[in-house]
Amino acid sequence: MNIIMKKALVVVASGASAVLAANTARADVFQLNYEAPGVQNSTAIFSVKGVETFDELKPGYYKPIVADFAAQTKGAISGVYTPGSGNSKGVQIDAADKFGGAGGTGTYPVSFPNTSYTLTLSNDAILNPKGINYFGYWLSALDKGNIVTFYNNGVEVGQVTPKEVSAITQLDKRYYGNPNAQFNGQDRSEPFVFINFYDTTGTFNQVTFSEGNNFGGGYESDNHTVGYYTQVGGVPEPSTWALMALGLCGLGFLSHRRVKTVSIA
Repeated sequence: MNIIMKKALVVVASGASAVLAANTARADVFQLNYEAPGVQNSTAIFSVKGVETFDELKPGYYKPIVADFAAQTKGAISGVYTPGSGNSKGVQIDAADKFGGAGGTGTYPVSFPNTSYTLTLSNDAILNPKGINYFGYWLSALDKGNIVTFYNNGVEVGQVTPKEVSAITQLDKRYYGNPNAQFNGQDRSEPFVFINFYDTTGTFNQVTFSEGNNFGGGYESDNHTVGYYTQVGGVPEPSTWALMALGLCGLGFLSHRRVKTVSIA
């Protein structure tokens, strides 16, 4: 199923989901798919791969967060998370709760209405000569303010909003509610899903996470995964995709309202 998106336009065809950036000098084609319910890491195949779990961090605010992805990339990819608009204290890290934290333990990043943070990636041209064409994350407590935007050298090459993601998760109730044992079934009004983004026509070196629209929700995610993919993963479900129609991505879903305070790291 190909969902080609420019602004609010949705076109349904055969194959996998794809997203085009709008109003940019360059628009890459991103194939988008998702993992099975409860799966919180990517099943794609990579030549180079790294995962940031954030579990080495204590709850608090950070300026910046340095991620070397060392366990998997061995120096091929590194990254820095920096606070963006509305995050004057820094990137907020929370302890695992019903809204987020892969596996129900550790810590995870979150932003709130009209705030953002950015992951800027550095790629070693020798260790990973083809660059970075994949990003994936466990997107927990998904709400209609969550937006992810991809850039290459400052040029926006793709953006995905929950309108697109909801076209996947809206139809499958298995994704609703926290799947982890410690918080099992809590927050049943929102999807918890690992999303894979494959840049099929280019590469990128920056990802921005923003919680737009003042709906009172939070943007929770974990297990940020980067690399160069060689084979897609995920669980395509043609029978589910076939139910979609033009404009389905406009369907909304509930957002949670919460305010959290954390100590300064």
